[in-house]
Amino acid sequence: MSGFDSNPFAEPAIDNPFNDPSVTQATSSKVEPVDQFNPFPAHPPDSLATHTTPAPPPPYQPAVLQPSSEPSPQATAAVAQANLLRQQEELERKAAELDRREQEIQSRGPTGKENNWPPLPKSFPIKPCFYQDFSEEIPPEYQRVCKMIYYLWMFNCVTLFLNMLACLAFFTAESTAGVDFGLSILWLILFAPCSFLCWYRPVYKAFRTDSSFSFFFFFFVFFCQVVIFIIQTVGIPKWGNSGWISAFTIIGTNKAVGGIMIMVAILFTICAVLSIILLKMVHSMYRRTGASFHKAQQEFSQGVFTNKTFQTAAAGAASSAAQGAFQGN
Repeated sequence: MSGFDSNPFAEPAIDNPFNDPSVTQATSSKVEPVDQFNPFPAHPPDSLATHTTPAPPPPYQPAVLQPSSEPSPQATAAVAQANLLRQQEELERKAAELDRREQEIQSRGPTGKENNWPPLPKSFPIKPCFYQDFSEEIPPEYQRVCKMIYYLWMFNCVTLFLNMLACLAFFTAESTAGVDFGLSILWLILFAPCSFLCWYRPVYKAFRTDSSFSFFFFFFVFFCQVVIFIIQTVGIPKWGNSGWISAFTIIGTNKAVGGIMIMVAILFTICAVLSIILLKMVHSMYRRTGASFHKAQQEFSQGVFTNKTFQTAAAGAASSAAQGAFQGN
């Protein structure tokens, strides 16, 4: 009966491709279609949740633009100006310090010590010009003679001052003695400082440094000073000296003025005698030191060629001569 139940007009089942068992199984499965698939389920399976690992950090940081830190041109100029002002202040401070030290060195003189002669008060506008210390700079065997020459210079200054007063008294007694009074003022102003510089300081330097040139310079100038002492002692009229001749000329008419002039003549005589004695003493000491004229020549040449003033003058003369030669050509 089963054979009669089939439809004789139906196509055979084997000819229907949809009747294939594999197709029938695929169409009848419960797998959701693609358009209904949800990749993020609300409740993920426990197995996936437990095995999830965090993603590694990126191998590099993203580029971030930093704000520019370069100063503006105005700020750079202000900093540069501040640096220049600071450097200028530093240079001015150093220059002031150098000026102060140079003034101190000049006030101390070539010896590097502070000048102490003439002994003037600190408030005085004129400062000492020389440094003098017998016990420190002069050897013991020369100190006595050097001090005697110093005392002779002071004695000469006092004598010149008294000579001016004597000539003034002579001028009050004789109206024709005005020339003597004027010349006495000139001798006081001229001989007092020149004698200190021309024969006392050279002999002081000669004893201090054993300089042959200083000894020769002292001998030459001091010999001229001895001649001047003798002329002042004689007292030639109209020469500005209260010597023996001038004193005896006025003593007959005015004994008071004549007595004053005689006292000054005695002082001039003492100066002349002491100068001759000291000249002989210095000469004997000079011969014991082993100094000679040849050494004096060497010291003079060395001193001249190392002198800055001489070097400047020589350089100026050489440049002038060279310019003249070029212009002549």
